Amino acid sequence: MSQNQQLAEACAKRRTFAIISHPDAGKTTLTEKLLLYSGMLHTAGMVRGRKGRKAAASDWMAMEQERGISITASAMQFTYKDTIINVLDTPGHEDFSEDTYRTLTAADCAIMVIDAAKGVEKQTRKLFEVCRLRKIPVLTFINKMDMPGHPPLDLMNEVENVLGIQASPLNWPIGSSKEFTGVVDLIAKEYLFFTKTSTGGAQKALITRYAFNDPEIKTLIPSHLFEELKSELELLEMAGNPFSHEKFLEGQVTPVFFASALTNFGVEPFFDAFIALAPPPHKRQADATNGEEIMIDPVQTPFSAYVFKLQANMDRNHRDSMAFLRICSGQFKRDMSVKHHRLGREIRLSRPHGMIAGERSTVDDAFPGDILGVINPGVFSIGDTISLTGGFNFKPLPQFQPEIFARVQPKDVGKRKSFDKGVSQLCNEGAIQLFHPFDMSGDLIFAAVGQLQFEVMQYRLKDEYGVDTILTPLPYSCSAWLVGEIGTFKKPTSSIIVKDRADRPIVLFTEQWEKQYAVKQNPDHQLLDIL
Repeated sequence: MSQNQQLAEACAKRRTFAIISHPDAGKTTLTEKLLLYSGMLHTAGMVRGRKGRKAAASDWMAMEQERGISITASAMQFTYKDTIINVLDTPGHEDFSEDTYRTLTAADCAIMVIDAAKGVEKQTRKLFEVCRLRKIPVLTFINKMDMPGHPPLDLMNEVENVLGIQASPLNWPIGSSKEFTGVVDLIAKEYLFFTKTSTGGAQKALITRYAFNDPEIKTLIPSHLFEELKSELELLEMAGNPFSHEKFLEGQVTPVFFASALTNFGVEPFFDAFIALAPPPHKRQADATNGEEIMIDPVQTPFSAYVFKLQANMDRNHRDSMAFLRICSGQFKRDMSVKHHRLGREIRLSRPHGMIAGERSTVDDAFPGDILGVINPGVFSIGDTISLTGGFNFKPLPQFQPEIFARVQPKDVGKRKSFDKGVSQLCNEGAIQLFHPFDMSGDLIFAAVGQLQFEVMQYRLKDEYGVDTILTPLPYSCSAWLVGEIGTFKKPTSSIIVKDRADRPIVLFTEQWEKQYAVKQNPDHQLLDIL
């Protein structure tokens, strides 16, 4: 078998995806159940590590386990029914949306988790828009059907009306809340009934299947539910959107599944459908050094990858920094030397790791779609491209304008060195932004997209570097990068101009109207919210 045939086979077996949702919709629980059904976990842990229960495997940071929320995107690889899964579990909280946006660039597909009781929420809409912009196909997982919630037809309508995408159900719930006992598989034309095998969904649910025309169905479903189900299925037959795999891959239709990640009801059929529907790694756009736009083919192009995330102190014993790489083309071999495009020099990738939450395992080879963790000795930045051939760069990752600003200082002046080290690392990760006064005098200004980012910053400085800090909020509420001659820019009196870490000018405004006023007053300048 030729190397290209091996690569093509490896690509065909891989599914690399992100799970997106509003906080508390059940995203991390669903990730946990993927591990359970793949055989990686014998007992699924709950998101909150209550007494006597495991904490979720994908939430490894101490603060995540304390609060029961995902703060950083985590990457995991495992095998599910002969398919190699690379799952990117992203933060749901909007204060960490930058990390999520960057992680979505590494995904070929997304699973959108929706709470049946809450419908399509604010953060779900934002993340779906990012998927739409990047043309990422989306599967919809309507979760918590075991709890009181909206009728399934209403949820379908909401997905279509709020997100502006056709929704095509591939299964339909049998009952809801305490009466949720199974789903109708609309493709296989089967009734699937589930049986609990443990409390809290710690073990797989048993599935019993019946054909559409099996007369026993009527005895298994209460009469009022059966009639309701029958009328809903007839309505779907007449007025529902037919599913097209081609339209799904183009982002025009989302297949919809109803389930309960907590009880495991509907989870296994969803995973089986996912590996059948989700795309393998495909061509990616890049900018050639001659200015042309080119396509990087996963099989035909030699090894290439880019950095979409940095994370420090995952291993407390070594106090190191990990760079997460998305492999886009070719085969990776341990100890291979590659071109670092930004630095213009060769580097050796000698200690590559695969990840199961915070646990590392050394990787000897990897393929397109795989996520690698490599030790970062200060050479990697978010967005860096590496390859065997050089001559191009993958599209830059977006950077978003911050909205919250503060001065942060160590309580103990003697801890300044540890403080500076911690701040430098957090800025490299993109967890926080750092601005310098334009004339290089005065205090540094720290900036974030959301308030929780500052809380995480202070927590991590204390937890990882032993530094207690004092945070002093600043009066600015919005900002924009300035493009144009600084000397001729007319700024409102209460705004200031600072420099980001790349020495690009950014204007900080106290009010939104000041920003709009500055735009009108400076027609020869541009004020950018995203870089």
